[in-house]
Amino acid sequence: MGYKAAVFDMDGTILNTLGDLTASIDYALEKTGHEHDFTEKNVAYFFGSGVYVALKRALSVEQGFPYEKLDLIGTDKEPDDCFKDDDEIERISEIYRPYYDAHCADKTGPYPGILKLMDDLHSSGIKTAVVSNKPDTAVQTLVADMFPGAFDFSLGEKKGIKRKPAPDMVNECLRVLNIPREDCVYIGDSEVDFATGQNSDMHVISVDWGFRSHEYLERIPVEKIVSNAEELRKAIMENN
Repeated sequence: MGYKAAVFDMDGTILNTLGDLTASIDYALEKTGHEHDFTEKNVAYFFGSGVYVALKRALSVEQGFPYEKLDLIGTDKEPDDCFKDDDEIERISEIYRPYYDAHCADKTGPYPGILKLMDDLHSSGIKTAVVSNKPDTAVQTLVADMFPGAFDFSLGEKKGIKRKPAPDMVNECLRVLNIPREDCVYIGDSEVDFATGQNSDMHVISVDWGFRSHEYLERIPVEKIVSNAEELRKAIMENN
């Protein structure tokens, strides 16, 4: 028997957003006098825990912090030698956020097979939702533009609710969907998503086409990894 609801992360899971994230973070960093030649490969390491953490990671790299330890920034294991100036992060964020809101769909699009996957899930009576650490304004724009009518619920980062990996955003999603968590699965591409599912007492499916490699996910180790939309469809509908 399959799941009754599938809750998706956005960046790196249903949408390839790296082009717009990279252009936006480089724009904001350039306007504030910082290193601003980061590539999509670089920026993939920055995101997963929201804008504040992404900027903190970028600024830490600028001052020599190693990429292989970036996933510790924004966690309770955050090193003392990462970037610490909250006021500067906020200054850059005030440029980044409106710029990204205006350009979040310039280069962004669904990963192969994702649109068909959503149709298949709905046709099978499975509810779908998006829970993302991306700013809620961008989440709502992208859901409306890229997936009209495809999701029963969508929520991004906003004041008053703790971001992932805290369970608060997922709990709100489950409240609105009115489906027991044991009948739901969380799908994402990163260590943050796996922790979110665990903290929400839900099964997790990890995808390896996003911001983290298959090898990285295996090292966590995650619960289940899929490599294309058809594998994901089977994992959701067959609950295997």
